[in-house]
Amino acid sequence: MGLHGVKAVFFDLDNTLIDTAAAGRRAIEERSPRPLQVISALQSKHHYEEGEARAVCDKVQAKLLKECHDPAKMCITDLRISHWEEAIQETIGGEANRDLAAECYYLWKTTRLRHLTLAEDTRAMLTELRKGVRLLLLTNGDRQTQREKIEACACQPYFDAIVVGGEQKEEKPAPSIFHYCCDLLGVQPAECVMVGDSLDTDIQGGLNAGLKATVWLNKAMTAPVDTSPVPHYIISSVLDLPAVLQKMEHNINAKLETDHMASSNE
Repeated sequence: MGLHGVKAVFFDLDNTLIDTAAAGRRAIEERSPRPLQVISALQSKHHYEEGEARAVCDKVQAKLLKECHDPAKMCITDLRISHWEEAIQETIGGEANRDLAAECYYLWKTTRLRHLTLAEDTRAMLTELRKGVRLLLLTNGDRQTQREKIEACACQPYFDAIVVGGEQKEEKPAPSIFHYCCDLLGVQPAECVMVGDSLDTDIQGGLNAGLKATVWLNKAMTAPVDTSPVPHYIISSVLDLPAVLQKMEHNINAKLETDHMASSNE
């Protein structure tokens, strides 16, 4: 696919190309005995009631959603072990148990990474897209955490460049990181499309940086009453992206034809 107006597509990683949320749930919920998942381990090895084990995991999930990480103050591993430590103490009481918290964290982390996969149809789409445009992976987050995910899902071969927000001065939605990506690929913002599931970072960032278009992945296809910011396109699956790019190409060609006819009539 060769496109006149689009030279590069930037993809978000988490919950766009890979289902990070589902992998996290499976790391907690799955009941296969080998390896143990967190709830199973808390019950069988540490004699927690199921309700207690589930409460600990729910509290950790809530802490992850509100997580504010400053790598200058604490490494991500220590921070996330602290989430488990606090959740255990809030649920069970008593003395803080750092060893158990560390065991839960590493079990959750390794199981989640094992479930992070780049689906075969997504791989095929990226391979086909790359025949006509340059592809870049742009993900926010801690350097160590995101690089581990990238390694786990083996997505490196599908991209011309990979940019992790935690390795830059600013993350999405700051225009600077988008412009850095453009410089990496040797393209202009007006030649790029951003694809992601977050209105606040992916879509707002693409708009802030003056990209040609933003594509919001909204799997539920139930938009908020006041969708803000407003993406140029909305898709329910990342596999719908080629159709959007073809639509953009059609619109560009139609405009070129109209402009040509107008100049010929002058």
